[in-house]
Amino acid sequence: MSITTLDDTLLHEVALTLFPNVGPQLTRQLMSYGGSARNVLHLPPGKLRKIPGVGPATVAILTGAGRTAALNQAEATLRKAEKEGVQLLFYTSKQFPSRLKHLPDAPTLLYYQGTADLNQPKTVAIVGTRKATDYGREQTERLVKGLVSHRPLVVSGLAYGIDIAAHRAALQEGLETVGVMATGLDKLYPPAHRKTAEKMLTQGGLLTEFPFGTPPDKYNFPARNRIIAGLADGTVVVEAARKGGALITAELAQSYDRDVLAVPGPLGSAASEGCHELIKANKAALYSEPEDLEQLLNWDAALHLQGKFKGPATYDADDFTPAEFGVLTVLQAAPNGEEHLDTLAWKAQFPVHQVASLLLGLEFRSVVKALPGKRFALL
Repeated sequence: MSITTLDDTLLHEVALTLFPNVGPQLTRQLMSYGGSARNVLHLPPGKLRKIPGVGPATVAILTGAGRTAALNQAEATLRKAEKEGVQLLFYTSKQFPSRLKHLPDAPTLLYYQGTADLNQPKTVAIVGTRKATDYGREQTERLVKGLVSHRPLVVSGLAYGIDIAAHRAALQEGLETVGVMATGLDKLYPPAHRKTAEKMLTQGGLLTEFPFGTPPDKYNFPARNRIIAGLADGTVVVEAARKGGALITAELAQSYDRDVLAVPGPLGSAASEGCHELIKANKAALYSEPEDLEQLLNWDAALHLQGKFKGPATYDADDFTPAEFGVLTVLQAAPNGEEHLDTLAWKAQFPVHQVASLLLGLEFRSVVKALPGKRFALL
């Protein structure tokens, strides 16, 4: 994208996310009917009104002066993004995190600045209280150090306490780490973490769903937490009081069928009461050593294969139904040969229930295996 020639497709995609009162779900609804953002923004009022969920108020927003204002704002956004080296990732983009793509409340546009691949095979979120104790920081460093052999992407929220300890530990160990922000990328919060954030831009990155100029409004932080939970294969809560953002992130991860682990703390420590409650309520597995996470996320099997070359499996189309072969083709092209059920269905262009049935049959034939979090891989 150059200053003189803006990406017309991206321009309309960004514009579609900037209309007031048009959230992610309605955006997807509009895209499903229009086929593209450009088509949506040029539909006549009569056709817009036929789309479920679109009333007169929405039609008024999407047409006339509202459309012009959104396109102008989108153009300014694209120009600023180019100047600052920011990637604008619409949910249909290949670079958009696949783990987020099919969540019911996923954002439709992400602003990303950094070097890390957001679709790395192994990703872990580490979260906790802003009022971390020495014990919590020590456990965070120990946790990150124990995962170095897997080279995971470490995700957290750039906040005080456990979050920044996780980012700094990852940088120290040479791991990529991404901070998910509750502000625009040009409004770093808290400012005290600027030096760490700058290091992350060359060893990870910064990510947000909020447009440039968005301040740290308190309502943005719970929304930010859902992205942290959705980006990762599993979430580890190191320290958490009985209430707080870390517990919200854990609840969200569980609702997304992602694994949650909690680090137990000293008895009587208020900073660990939330972790103990998660474990007692069976909302989180107990984390005491790296093997706990490896086994829960099936990372131990992948680790054992490191250094051993395994050629790509080949399949004869005559041995499978066309639908089965279509599923296998998608898995062969997937990173590490594995995909989430929803992503697999989307790529294979079959209903989720049909793909689930096909995968069960392929499991019985020892062709694929089920992994935690509704993910499937070739054997």
